[in-house]
Amino acid sequence: MNYSYLAKPDTLDPKIASLRLTTRKESYILQLESGRNVISLGIGEMKEMTRRKLMLLARRIIVFAKNQRIKSVAISFADFAFSHLKIKENDLAELLAVNFEMANYEFIKYKNPPKEGWPSVEEIVVLGKITKEGKNGLERGKIIGEGVNAARTLSNTPGGEMTPQLLGESAQEAVKGTNVKVKVLGLSEIQKLRMGGLLGVSQGSSQEPRFIILEYRGASAQDRPIVLVGKGITFDSGGINLKPEQSMLDMHMDMSGGAAVIHALVLASKLKIKNNVIGLIPAAENMPSGSSYRPGDVIRTMSGKTVEILSTDAEGRVVMADAFTYAKRYNPQLIVDAATLTGSAVVALGLRASALFATNEKLEKNVRDLGEESGDYVWPFPMWSEYEEDIQGTFGDLNNTGKSRWGGAITAALFLKQFTEQYPFVHLDIAPRMTSVEGEFLAKGATGVPVRLFVKIIERL
Repeated sequence: MNYSYLAKPDTLDPKIASLRLTTRKESYILQLESGRNVISLGIGEMKEMTRRKLMLLARRIIVFAKNQRIKSVAISFADFAFSHLKIKENDLAELLAVNFEMANYEFIKYKNPPKEGWPSVEEIVVLGKITKEGKNGLERGKIIGEGVNAARTLSNTPGGEMTPQLLGESAQEAVKGTNVKVKVLGLSEIQKLRMGGLLGVSQGSSQEPRFIILEYRGASAQDRPIVLVGKGITFDSGGINLKPEQSMLDMHMDMSGGAAVIHALVLASKLKIKNNVIGLIPAAENMPSGSSYRPGDVIRTMSGKTVEILSTDAEGRVVMADAFTYAKRYNPQLIVDAATLTGSAVVALGLRASALFATNEKLEKNVRDLGEESGDYVWPFPMWSEYEEDIQGTFGDLNNTGKSRWGGAITAALFLKQFTEQYPFVHLDIAPRMTSVEGEFLAKGATGVPVRLFVKIIERL
């Protein structure tokens, strides 16, 4: 989407639709005598506007315009300056642009275009005076929104065309033009590292695993990095513990955490963030075959700790264990992971927020606040040591599911914590936010969570 500026609104091209926000509930197109279309968008009482509602409003504008096949929309920043929200112009500009871009996205790679073409907003015209900070905010928001959408495209791509090898190649393609370095380790290198978790999960598939390493250096070499870890299961059948039919349908998106890590690193470079960031993605397919790992198997991870497999469908935490062990060679200041990890998180939270786990209350509050600011909402869960009894193995050091069906999101987080040890650690179970839901004005499919939150974390923490 292009952004342009027009200081004198009376010179606006009549072909460009202008926006008017009203306190009514109805939304409609009004055609003036001049021939110009006016989008009259009802938003209810001004005093009831919140930051969350403002994000949805930005998306509504684009979705409404697309439905009317309007390609250019003129807006005034004054319409969005809700004084009680106390949002600075650069922050407002960024918020609007990010959500404009997200609402304008649709995954159409495999569709034949209709005769009239795909509906899309091509231009936003900003009317009136806008500061340099406001323009910078729009540009920054455009970049972030495009990064979120790029992660959505990776996640939406079918598993047959997004294998571990192709995910590695996608990472190499994504970083072109940036100063992010990518290294993709193949089977023999993974074997040399003794990544037993990644090797065990992948052994049932004809597709070999990959371990993807991204490095961005935005600070001095002495500064300890933040390490982002993303689950990269490119298709999850459940393995021998095969998923039910309907539960398997979206499992090409089980690498959404990995997609978010790739594009968070790309954005770190494009935004010139002054921090060092490492991205680690263990990539594999979890498939049933005669060579699959089995319930009852005991796997030795890269750390040396052994894991008793109670269910082959709890594979994400098993591959990520090796990534956390690898992360220690960077002596990180913080480890943050994103994984579509548990159905339990979905049961607990529904589809509106990701589950948040952190090793201390200050870190938990900071990430929760950044989630609210970015729009990637999170809600905290405990990581109390009392729950660790549930992940103790009978024939191995640990088990990979917990000893009962209860508290599955918590026991999964505590399993991961066993491999981060002395480092501050944040776990984001993004299973609730893997796909969009009605009412948030996003196309069906992947949401790009938590790219926006990752950007805030690596800038602020």
